[in-house]
Amino acid sequence: MDKIDRLAIETLRTLSAEEINSANSGHPGVALGAAPIVYTLYAKVLKVNPRDPEWINRDRFILGAGHGSSLLYATLHVAGFGVTIDDLKNFRKIDSRTPGHPELHITSGVDASSGPLGQGIPEAIGMAIAESQLAEKYNRGGIKLIDHYTYVLVGDGDIQEGVTQEALSFGGYHGLDKLIILYDSNDVQLDGRVDACINENTKAKLEAMGYYYQIVRYTENIDDIEAAINNAKKSGKPSFIEFKTTIGKGATHEGTNKVHGAPLPIEDVTRFRETIGGEPFDVSEEVYARFRERNEYNQKVYEEYMNSRFQYQTRFPEMFEEFDNQINGDIDIDIRKDLPEYDFSYEKATRMASGEILNILCNKDPRMIGGAADVQSSCKAQGIDGDYSINNRLGRNIRYGVREHAMAAISNGLTIHGGFRAFCGGFFVFSDYLKPAMRLSALMGLQVLYLFSHDTVAVGEDGPTHQPVEQVTMLRSIPNLNVIRPCDAVEVKEAYDVYLKNKNRPTVILLTRQAVPTIREDMGENKLAKGGYIFYPEQGELNLIIMANGSEVSLAVNVARELEEHNVYARVVSMPCFNLFDEQSKEYQESVLPRGVRRVALEADDAVHFYKYLGLDDQLINIDSFGISGKANLVMDYFGFNVESVVKKILK
Repeated sequence: MDKIDRLAIETLRTLSAEEINSANSGHPGVALGAAPIVYTLYAKVLKVNPRDPEWINRDRFILGAGHGSSLLYATLHVAGFGVTIDDLKNFRKIDSRTPGHPELHITSGVDASSGPLGQGIPEAIGMAIAESQLAEKYNRGGIKLIDHYTYVLVGDGDIQEGVTQEALSFGGYHGLDKLIILYDSNDVQLDGRVDACINENTKAKLEAMGYYYQIVRYTENIDDIEAAINNAKKSGKPSFIEFKTTIGKGATHEGTNKVHGAPLPIEDVTRFRETIGGEPFDVSEEVYARFRERNEYNQKVYEEYMNSRFQYQTRFPEMFEEFDNQINGDIDIDIRKDLPEYDFSYEKATRMASGEILNILCNKDPRMIGGAADVQSSCKAQGIDGDYSINNRLGRNIRYGVREHAMAAISNGLTIHGGFRAFCGGFFVFSDYLKPAMRLSALMGLQVLYLFSHDTVAVGEDGPTHQPVEQVTMLRSIPNLNVIRPCDAVEVKEAYDVYLKNKNRPTVILLTRQAVPTIREDMGENKLAKGGYIFYPEQGELNLIIMANGSEVSLAVNVARELEEHNVYARVVSMPCFNLFDEQSKEYQESVLPRGVRRVALEADDAVHFYKYLGLDDQLINIDSFGISGKANLVMDYFGFNVESVVKKILK
């Protein structure tokens, strides 16, 4: 470690403090404490290329402790990723390239949106799985198309989160030796000392989970940091390095929770600047030069990789084409030619149709990978090529165990990495456990597929703990998320088509446990793609519109036919995906739901989003209480979801 290293670290600390004070908002504690770790990564360790920040074989870095974003942005600036001084001055301001927490697609060099504590480690695990499978599949003849590490920097808060415990257990079990977790262990969190709420033996815990554990007690010497990382690479195990840092290093209140989440006193910031010299936001040429040295080294590594890539293409042209297609291309799936054709004789649960379609997609598209939270046999979310494991890196079925929290976040990491379309499945009522990561899927615009079966109180005997009611409202409230509830096998197929075509949006498909009839012909255009459409046209002068989705569509059709006996002519509209319908033209929406016609909405759950299509004189038939134990058909009868009850409510 030389004086330039020391100057660079103090420069990162100073820039971080100046960003935060310019915004009058931010978290200086981790930025000041972890500066030597992040500096060592970017100046000494990471294999990255700012000229090609999406390079598939780059090392990945996730700032799990995303509230330390000021440090990451300062580092990306001096490391040449195109983050400007003006970007640093606009930290946390509207429409800036330096938002409060790192966000994918906004800032060059940011590998994942992070900051909700606990999400960083499972995201990194997803990336490490992707690396291991691509390496096993394509590396040959002494040429490595994929050979990189995934690093994640986390803090005390991350380590305490439940999702992290699930993820650490999963990562250790699968022996992900290209995963290196950097733990900023400063013994302080927002409310005070860490030992006020936890006293675990971190070393014993991580070693028991299968990690190579190290501790670095003095983190101001980057030689020790670099040595620990190099040891981790040689260990043959997933690695966990605990760094005993000082929160808010150098500030007046260093080592206390006072420096966690508020700007420093101006005297502290001034003192930091005086230490390195120059005006606010200045960076010395010596510091820029140090990072240019690293970039020049990495540029040579990059050029060597591109040369070996060309050699690979020459020696293994077919494998190279497959690799290039998996990373950069697209696999065309024609739902009319490639997927089963369903007729009226098909009367199975929609989860069964989903499982059949998913299996075909996995066989046709090498990017499809995923599994379920110990309910593969129930929700039919299962991959192919065997179970992914330390002995079968090519397996595309992931046995997540009962780890719903981590499963969704790992799916995000798999998809972010490149080369994969991740899916995961579970019972719909437990989508609550996945929600934080699902929200990040939508925020990042990831093509993750969520398959939830047992979609209503028709779960039956398991009762209210397993019967979803309010979950559909939760998911429909998430922006940029397609929530699709198909009525039969034909709509399931069309839902998959929507998923395949929406490359910048996650998709949820809600599936029945109980058998449902196929009630639509399997031909022509994808009607579901418009979110809502006329399913059963009125058989006379239009008096009523019945909106429904899922298993209630067949009920709505039977209700409409019964109403015809009372000279009431109803149109049935299938509404499997509200936000897709809302994105259609006003002309189309009004052709399906013309004004001035009474409307009834029918859905066996909370269904409050239907209110936006209902007027004061219209009616919502839903379930606004918890469920009840009993046979599925009797439970549906109990809540009035049968022809007799619905007709009576409508006529009344």
